[in-house]
Amino acid sequence: MADAGKDPTLFTAHSLPSDRRLWASVTNAYLGTRVYHDTLHVSGIYNGALGDTHRAVLPSPLNIQLEAPAGTGEQLTTTFVLDTNTGSFLHTLEDSSFRASQRIYAHRTLPHVLACRVSVTRLAPGSQPITVPLQSAFSPESPDLALHLGPDFQGARYLYGHTLAPEQLGAPQQEVHMLWTPAPPALTLAEGQQHRTWEFLAVVGGSQAEAQACLTEALQLQASSALYAVHAQAWARLWEGCGLDVVGPLALRQALRGALYYLLSALPEPGAPGHVCHGLSPGGLSNGSREECYWGHVFWDQDLWMFPNVLMFQPEAARALLQYRIQTLGGALDNARNLGYQGAKFAWESAGSGREVCPEDIYGTQEVHINGAVALAFQLYQHSTQDLQLFQEAGGWGVVRAVAEFWCSRVEWSPTEEKYHLKGVMPPDEYHAGVTNSVYTNVLAQNSLRFAAALAQDLGQPVPSRWLEVADKIKVPFDPARNFHPEFDGYELGEEVKQADVVLLGYPVPFPLSPQVRRNNLEVYEAVTSPRGPAMTWSMFAVGWMELKEPRRAWNLLQRSFANITEPFKVWTENADGSGAVNFLTGMGGFLQAALFGFTGFRITRAGVTFDPMCPAEVSGVRVSGISYLGNKLDFSFSEGLVTVEVRPQAGPRAPLLEVELWPSGHRLPLPPGHKVSFPCSAGRIQRSVV
Repeated sequence: MADAGKDPTLFTAHSLPSDRRLWASVTNAYLGTRVYHDTLHVSGIYNGALGDTHRAVLPSPLNIQLEAPAGTGEQLTTTFVLDTNTGSFLHTLEDSSFRASQRIYAHRTLPHVLACRVSVTRLAPGSQPITVPLQSAFSPESPDLALHLGPDFQGARYLYGHTLAPEQLGAPQQEVHMLWTPAPPALTLAEGQQHRTWEFLAVVGGSQAEAQACLTEALQLQASSALYAVHAQAWARLWEGCGLDVVGPLALRQALRGALYYLLSALPEPGAPGHVCHGLSPGGLSNGSREECYWGHVFWDQDLWMFPNVLMFQPEAARALLQYRIQTLGGALDNARNLGYQGAKFAWESAGSGREVCPEDIYGTQEVHINGAVALAFQLYQHSTQDLQLFQEAGGWGVVRAVAEFWCSRVEWSPTEEKYHLKGVMPPDEYHAGVTNSVYTNVLAQNSLRFAAALAQDLGQPVPSRWLEVADKIKVPFDPARNFHPEFDGYELGEEVKQADVVLLGYPVPFPLSPQVRRNNLEVYEAVTSPRGPAMTWSMFAVGWMELKEPRRAWNLLQRSFANITEPFKVWTENADGSGAVNFLTGMGGFLQAALFGFTGFRITRAGVTFDPMCPAEVSGVRVSGISYLGNKLDFSFSEGLVTVEVRPQAGPRAPLLEVELWPSGHRLPLPPGHKVSFPCSAGRIQRSVV
């Protein structure tokens, strides 16, 4: 969208940050690294037992840096660019006589491939050789893998091995196989040559055969000079398929683009065959070694903070994230049994098995609210796609049922209050442990149980009466005198809280609140939320103020998130002081939701996608492209006074016709594919056509 200033899709600098954690990450759904880092991570490959399990370090052979040719003077220009359009990182050295460019990328359609492409171009008359030194330090060693060099294959070196310690006693050690084309100490543009390009590859697989097959496929593309082109075309298709932009400050546009880019980088290419999802961790695949970024474990961050954005743009990838929860259900059942409860308790920190791998027991035991976040993700998916196959045949129903069974065994009846209580829990506000009746946790439990009952009816399954009994009678703490929700029984006004907690009621947790109670919750907890808390907090306050049509307050709260965005590559840190996880996808997820669900007012419900658009202060227009609903793709844009919706013509095979119902008039407008429909700015719902 139009905005005076530079391109919001390119993040450019002439030097790298002094903190290497803030260098750009390069990932796809299978491989991840940071540029100029000696470590690669592979999705699903962990080393270490139980609480010591972490992403295994694989040495990176593509930690290659360009150096200035001998004799270049002070006129040499160095540029670093993260190009979100093509999913690649560029480093350029240039003076009046030559240009040397390096492009690093994790291949979009060949997820087992990491590539480094170097080009040298002569810019001035002359024919002398131009030699560009390469700095590369590669050692085939790892603290997490027993590695061995094997025979070369098609000109590539071969390294293979296995993890040292499985997550669970008796489980097999995981294999890793890597083939790579080694880089020489220097590259020379020969006498008389005007331009030349070299490509270096690293290919990783779970077996020798897989690595060889992936390298062969990459070499075939390389032979036709198409390796990078295929990757760039895939990114172009991805951006054609989805986007989020505003008419507003460049910093906001860059922040939205960067957050969406890093999140999309972690997802598989739509339609990719055979992808097995191992979950999304807070720091993504570029991080997660031992003692780093929560060791690559999967938390509620995936289900509550990242998932809604993924669902709106990439429902196939959203389903894959749910399948991660399905495939780790066995571990969740074990967790509940070990705690003395029925059903499933999803791990606060999960890796390969789904068993609890949090190094500190208190979090795994008390942060049971993760169960509600997992169930909510399944609920949103069902409402958005109506994909009953996931629940009938692919194991989704087993997850939803097991979560309901856990809540029913975890509650205790209070004869005094005639309510069910949840005792000894830790809410999202981790400054308070062992509390009774966390309002956030109890509302999520209620929501999980009601969804389970509704889904059971849809599937023709019996509905245990206890599910709705517990849902109807679980205590939801409320202070009628002050007209707000205390965080838990005994919460005292003024107590500091770590992060967004009660303010998550209403959004993202569906729960009816009067405007005054919503306002009171926001004002009470805004005043006492720690400035040292994690990045996603202020985004949720912003959503609340947008619900209440307070554009200036919404903008002020949203701006507080910018303290977590580092320059120049828009890498998020967990905390505003730079500490905690980096490339913090959780914070990015919350920030994206503030725009995707806050600006638009989108809410995914059983009846449709409701909307109630509002521009925060400093923003005069919003465009969301490629929203998915019931197999349709929609574009939704608005500015002051006007909303425009277009259903794209390339709908899925069973996609129904849609319509807009406007509120409060109840007027319905059909949404024929390929046609823009505009109407005065108002609330309403996009839904299946009743005609």
